[in-house]
Amino acid sequence: MAIARVHLFLLAGLIALPKPTRSLNISDKCVTDTGTFLREINRGNPKEYAVLMYDAFGKLGSNVKGGNTNRPGLLQQCHSAHGPSFSGQYCQVFLKQVRTNDYFVGICVPDSCDEEEVETMVLYGQFKIGHASLIPPFPSILVNESTQEMFMAHCLSDTVDLIIYSTSPFTLRSHPFYGRFVCCTMLAIPLAATLFSATARWRQNRDVMPTTESACLNAGLNQYAHALPDRVLSPADSARRGSSRFPKSCVSQCLRAFSLQTTCRGIFGTSSGFPDGGYSSLNGIRILSLLWIMCGHSAQFPVINNLDNYKDWKKTVERSPLYAFSLSGPVFMAVDTFLLLGAEDKLSAGLVADFLFRRIQPLHIFVMCLTVGLISLVHWGPYWFPFIDNLMDCKTYWWGNLLLISNLLPVHEICVPWTWYLSLDFQCYATTPILVYFYRFHLFSSTSENYVLYYYVKPHTRYGPFLIGILTGIYLWQAALGWLCCLSILAALMGLAYALQGIPAHPSVPHALYQGLHRPMWALAIAWIILACEEGYGGFINSLLSFSLWVPLANISFACYLIHPVFILVYIGLQETPIHYTDVNFMYLFLGHLVLTLGTSVVLTVLVEKPYVLLKWNRKAGPVQH
Repeated sequence: MAIARVHLFLLAGLIALPKPTRSLNISDKCVTDTGTFLREINRGNPKEYAVLMYDAFGKLGSNVKGGNTNRPGLLQQCHSAHGPSFSGQYCQVFLKQVRTNDYFVGICVPDSCDEEEVETMVLYGQFKIGHASLIPPFPSILVNESTQEMFMAHCLSDTVDLIIYSTSPFTLRSHPFYGRFVCCTMLAIPLAATLFSATARWRQNRDVMPTTESACLNAGLNQYAHALPDRVLSPADSARRGSSRFPKSCVSQCLRAFSLQTTCRGIFGTSSGFPDGGYSSLNGIRILSLLWIMCGHSAQFPVINNLDNYKDWKKTVERSPLYAFSLSGPVFMAVDTFLLLGAEDKLSAGLVADFLFRRIQPLHIFVMCLTVGLISLVHWGPYWFPFIDNLMDCKTYWWGNLLLISNLLPVHEICVPWTWYLSLDFQCYATTPILVYFYRFHLFSSTSENYVLYYYVKPHTRYGPFLIGILTGIYLWQAALGWLCCLSILAALMGLAYALQGIPAHPSVPHALYQGLHRPMWALAIAWIILACEEGYGGFINSLLSFSLWVPLANISFACYLIHPVFILVYIGLQETPIHYTDVNFMYLFLGHLVLTLGTSVVLTVLVEKPYVLLKWNRKAGPVQH
C-alpha cells in the first residue's frame, strides 16, 4: 500500500510517560492488546509470547558508518508469538535521521492494530520498556543528530493474500491465480503433447511388429504353408495405412512440435538447436555477455536495500576497475552487445510477427505470470518491500509487456522490470524494415541542383567512405593494429566508466560525450571482434569464442536471461537478516544463482520456448519428423 509521505518528528531520549492511547483515535481492541503486551514485557518475569515479540524488535547493530542502518528484526519469530487474545504482527517503521539514508526498523505489535494505528503509537512513543524506547534513534556520536523523522509504517501479515489488495473489479488478488493458471497451461500443453506423441509411436511400432501368426502371413504363406499370391498395394491403400499410423491433421503436427521428443533434440548438442545458428564466435560473445549481466545483477540487487555494509561495498567497487563485473555502468554495456547480436538476424517479410508471437513472447509471458504468481505463494521476509511495488504494477501495466512497449513507460511502472530490454529489442526489429525500405528506394537522395552543387560532389562529404577504405586496407594487411584499436576502445570505455561515474554538479562536456558515444563505440569494437574472428584474424580469441561448450549454453541463453532475476529476487525476499558483502560471499551467490538458472532454463527452453520456434519450421518445411 502506497502511503503518502508525512513528516513527523520523534525526539530521542523522550522519557515522559506516553499519552493515553484512547485519546489518539486508536481502536479499543488495539489499545487493550498493546497495553497487555507492554505491561507484560515490563514485568520481572514476562511470559514467553512477550519475550518473543520483544526479541523480534529490530536492534541497533554495529558498523553503522559502513552502512548497517536497517534493523529488520525477526519476522517469523514475531508471527510465531501468540498472546492471550492476539498474535504477533510484523511491521516496518521507515525513518530518517540527518546524514543517514532512509532506513527501517522491524517491530512486533498485536495483529489487532492497523498501519495507521501503528504510525500513531510510534509517533507518540508508546513502545517502551521502562523509560527506554523500543525504537531508539542512532546515537548522536554516529550521525550528529538524534532527531528521527518517520514517514511510513508498513505491516506484513502472516497471510500473504492480505497484502495483495485492490479496489478495482479486476483485482490484483486475482492476478496470482491468473498467472498460475497461464503457467500451468503452458506447461501442460507440451506434457500432453509428449504423451500423445509417445502413444502414437507405440501404436506405430505395434502395427509394424508382427505376431507369430502374422509373421507367417507376412512371409507370404497361409496357415497350411501354401504360398500366397503376391498382392501389390494400391496408392490408396498405402495412404490409408500411413494415415492409420499417425494422423496428419494440423493439430497432430502442432502436438508433435510441442512434444519433448522433438524439443529436446539439439539442446545439449554442439550444433545450434535452432535454424540459422549463425557465426560460431557469436555463441561465445553471447554467453560471456550473459554471464556478465547475471554477475552484475547478483551483485546489484542485494545492494538496493539489504547489505549491512553498503558503504564499504561502494568504496570497494568504485575504487578498483577489477570490480567491473559488478559496477552498474560497465555491466550494462553488455546489453548493447545483445542488441548488436540481435541485428545479425536476416530480415524477412514475417520478421515482426515471428519475433512477437514465436521468438520471445511465449517465454516472456510465462516468466511474467510466474513472477506475479509467486507473490501469493512465498512467505516473504522483511527485505521484499523494494520489489513489491514493481510487481504490483503488473495489475495496471501488464499490457505494456504484452505489446512490448514497457520501456516507454516510466521506470517505476514497468511490470517485471528486467524485461524492458525485450521491448527495446522488438522495437529495433520493428523499425528496421522501414529503414531498409527507405534505403532501397533511395528516399534519402535528392535530385535538386543545390544538393548536387553543395553536397553531392564536395570532398568533405565524401571523405568518410575514403577514410573507411583506408582503414579497411590497414585491417586487411595489419590485423594486429585492428585488434590494438579494438581492445583500446574497450579498455577506454571501461576506464571512463569509473572516471566519469556519478552525476556532475554542473553540465559536463566529458560526461555528455561519454553518454552519447560509449554505446556505439562499444558495439563497433564488438563488431570488429566478430568480423576478425570470422575472417580468420581471431587467433586464440576466435578459438575461445567458438568453443563448442558455448553452443548448448547459447541454446538456453534467452531463458537464462529471463529467469535468473526471479531466483535473485526470491533469494533476497526470503532473507530475514542482512547480507554481508565479501568477495567470497558474492562469488557463492553468483554461482548458486547460475546453477539454478541453468537447470531451470533447460526445462523452460524445451517446454515453453522451443515449441513455438518449431511451429515456424513446420509451416515452411513441413512436419517435424521423429
